[in-house]
Amino acid sequence: MEPIWTALALVLVFEGILPLVAPKLWRRVFSEMLGLRDGQLRFFGLICVAIGVLMVWLLG
Repeated sequence: MEPIWTALALVLVFEGILPLVAPKLWRRVFSEMLGLRDGQLRFFGLICVAIGVLMVWLLG
């Protein structure tokens, strides 16, 4: 169960880097994402999941 908590902690660290170092850029990126259609967001989510699974498979 510990690797899951470590992975969650790393996600939080990486998610927090952009708003910490470049809040204006983060706000702009986030507002542009709000304008995407559902299908575009789903495709982006699919790509992120696929890359994550591939990385876990390659590193595991």
